[in-house]
Amino acid sequence: MAFLSSTNVVGSGLTAQKLRLDVVSENITNINTTRTENGGPYRRKMVVMESVGSKSPFEQALDQVMGRESDTPGGVRVTQIVEDPSDFKLEYDPNNPDANEEGYVELPNVDLVQEMADAMAASQAFSANMTAFNVLKQVAAKGLEIGK
Repeated sequence: MAFLSSTNVVGSGLTAQKLRLDVVSENITNINTTRTENGGPYRRKMVVMESVGSKSPFEQALDQVMGRESDTPGGVRVTQIVEDPSDFKLEYDPNNPDANEEGYVELPNVDLVQEMADAMAASQAFSANMTAFNVLKQVAAKGLEIGK
């Protein structure tokens, strides 16, 4: 049972980091988008994650005293994808069809350096989860060898 719980934890991490990479890719893709369905330029999106399934030390101690199973696999889940409320960038380009009366165009609030850093962090987290999954596979294989 613990093996399955561990795979659930690792799987939740893989899923969350994949979504994070997808959102970063969307941000980079729309770095120059000045028109959206909602009007105005594209607004940067961010992934909000939270820990799930883990109990506080008090809850664990209470479960132990009450004789209940304390099988809390933990993990992570994406709770929402939010838009970055920071201001848009302004660029002077009076010939642009999206320019305002003063000749300024509102550009998305996406910073390529920040997005690349987020992509690298998500990639590293994804790789760490893959390493944990591969270790779990090795442990399971060794466990099956013992039973031979």
